[in-house]
Amino acid sequence: MTHRIYSVSVASVYPHYVAKAEKKGRTRAEVDEIIRWLTGHSQATFDEQLAKGTNFEDFFAQAPSMNPARSLITGTVCGVRVEQVEEATMREIRYLDKLIDELAKGRPMEKILRR
Repeated sequence: MTHRIYSVSVASVYPHYVAKAEKKGRTRAEVDEIIRWLTGHSQATFDEQLAKGTNFEDFFAQAPSMNPARSLITGTVCGVRVEQVEEATMREIRYLDKLIDELAKGRPMEKILRR
């Protein structure tokens, strides 16, 4: 099951991230800012990844510069403590899920981006 999610395209999940944020009064731009912060993508390279249908495994493996501050992300997503996920790609997915959850819960961007 775990490896199946790796083959899912980021583009297929991205609208769900945006919808979750927008439902709570946040914006697509904020979702994009979180993804750029996490991965080091520019908006142009992120848009390219979406257009290419890049899967999660490749998206994280080929990210320009994974943010070292992501190790400060803690807490639970779907009952799983993100900092305890041992498999690297799944941990990156859970980090992203956690950041989107924080956005949807109204947390200020400064805190979401661990500034």
